[in-house]
Amino acid sequence: MRIVLLNGWLVPELCDRLPPGASIIREELSLTDVDDPMMALNEAMSVEARALAVADGAIIEGPIEFVHIASISGARSLYTRVAIVLGVRARASFLESYVGAGPGVQRNSSTILTLAEGASAKHVAIVEDDPELHIESQVGQLAVGAELNAFALVAGGGLTRRQLFYRLVGRDAKAILGGLTLLDRARRADTTLQVVHAAEAGTSREYYRAIVDDEAVGIFQGKVTVERAAQKTDGAMKSQAVLLSQHAQMNAKPELEIFADDVVCGHGATVGSLDPEQLFYMMARGIERSEAESMLLEAFGEEAIGRVEDDVLAEALRLPFRAWLARERAARIDGKGAVMEPAS
Repeated sequence: MRIVLLNGWLVPELCDRLPPGASIIREELSLTDVDDPMMALNEAMSVEARALAVADGAIIEGPIEFVHIASISGARSLYTRVAIVLGVRARASFLESYVGAGPGVQRNSSTILTLAEGASAKHVAIVEDDPELHIESQVGQLAVGAELNAFALVAGGGLTRRQLFYRLVGRDAKAILGGLTLLDRARRADTTLQVVHAAEAGTSREYYRAIVDDEAVGIFQGKVTVERAAQKTDGAMKSQAVLLSQHAQMNAKPELEIFADDVVCGHGATVGSLDPEQLFYMMARGIERSEAESMLLEAFGEEAIGRVEDDVLAEALRLPFRAWLARERAARIDGKGAVMEPAS
């Protein structure tokens, strides 16, 4: 099931028929609770806003895909805005893909997710085209017992910033957020997230990984806030990165801000190169170095993708991931780059 947006406009003749229980409605361009200049710019400049509504109790089989197509060239700006609203105990999965943008294009996209009581959603975003600037904002609110599993694969763009703002406003709400960033050449990618626990017994997991090569720079900024009313919160956040070049960089800044006194929360961040002992083990068994590196990198990324817990969505992520790995392996064979040796 596919919904096509061309330069921010919905194109009905290119869209598939939605299943019973799902409908597209026009959304009023109203301010969210997020005080962010990029969100405000998106709201001011979006040509139209559409909302996908899933009715109370509806269970949608198979993912609904939003395809954001850019058909502009040169130095142009592009704004898209969609909302996803799940009713009480509704269940659905979504895939957002961004295609067609080239150098000089600046994209500003926002997705607003609202999950009512007992609703469950899976959401995947894939960025693999090549805009000069890709700014993607995601805002979510989870009611009592709502569950969300959201993941993003970033494999394109000159400068990419994904910013996520989530509030768990209902008891027993659960948010699992993750991502895999693939960087080469002189690309820059920034993942910034804010998760606010505003009710009791909420659960959140933030798990992000990055592979950084050449002179690329990765950034992860994560902040989890536990308000005073959010007793019995369970939160965990982790950022991990593999650097494939002496010039590659990864900057991680995980934060916890806790005002409640009955919580279980933790965070961590690691940055390093591929394990030389694992490489030696594989090469000693006749595997070429470039192949061994690719196998280790695939395992590193596959562990992140596996957290999506949806076979169709996971396969949609694996295709661009493996394509990127193949390009990286070819570049290493050609001598473009080398895996960073451990510091002495």
